[in-house]
Amino acid sequence: MKKVFIISFLAATLLSCKKDNELIEVKIPDPEVPVTQTAFGNPADVKVNEGGVFKMKGLKYAYDALAPFIDGKTMEIHYSKHHLGYANKLNKAIAGTDLETKTIEEILSKLDLKNAALRNNAGGYYNHNLFFESLNPKAGGTPSGELAQAIATEFGSFDEFQKKITEVATNQFGSGWAWLVITNEGKLALTSTSNQDNPLMPNAEVKGTPILAIDVWEHAYYLNYQNKRADYLTAIFNVIDWNVVNAKYELAISKL
Repeated sequence: MKKVFIISFLAATLLSCKKDNELIEVKIPDPEVPVTQTAFGNPADVKVNEGGVFKMKGLKYAYDALAPFIDGKTMEIHYSKHHLGYANKLNKAIAGTDLETKTIEEILSKLDLKNAALRNNAGGYYNHNLFFESLNPKAGGTPSGELAQAIATEFGSFDEFQKKITEVATNQFGSGWAWLVITNEGKLALTSTSNQDNPLMPNAEVKGTPILAIDVWEHAYYLNYQNKRADYLTAIFNVIDWNVVNAKYELAISKL
């Protein structure tokens, strides 16, 4: 009975696809899978605590999309644990104050450095937003446009720039960040900061508008690279989105 049913079903299917005495193969499309949904979860599901003013901005790629340069587990922990923690603690630190109406840049530029909770978490929130935004699985290569010309003018070549920012990141003792910034004079400059400090803060040795942040906290790379920070710094250039960095450069220049 089952064989008769199967044969009848196939015959009916074939006949329904018959056109001009020819059989047309019908391909059933694969089901669509959200680009950000993986075994590690969906970044869009990560939300700050209820009532928080500063939100999670999400990622434009899945946690594992940057592999093999940055693995999925590292990205999941980095974004959904560390970054979320900074966002929630920032919202707690400003709750009920006039800082709830300020931008993150305004908070950082007029920061009371003695306020450790605000300093660490406002910095962590801003720094990680810039870091995650500047990465893309379909990226790497070299900059173009105005940024490429500015890098050539300031550093001689892109290769020399890459060498110098890698040195800055490598030489940052302990946890911190390496930065490419635009100074108030409109020039590109490299600098590093400890912990969650950044070039917008009053204590910055090199002040300016950050357009690229490279995270050198161990939680950014330790699962794959352990103590080999240099290997991580080599790998990350394969996923830096220079279109994003260039757009930030042009915007910052336009405001000078």
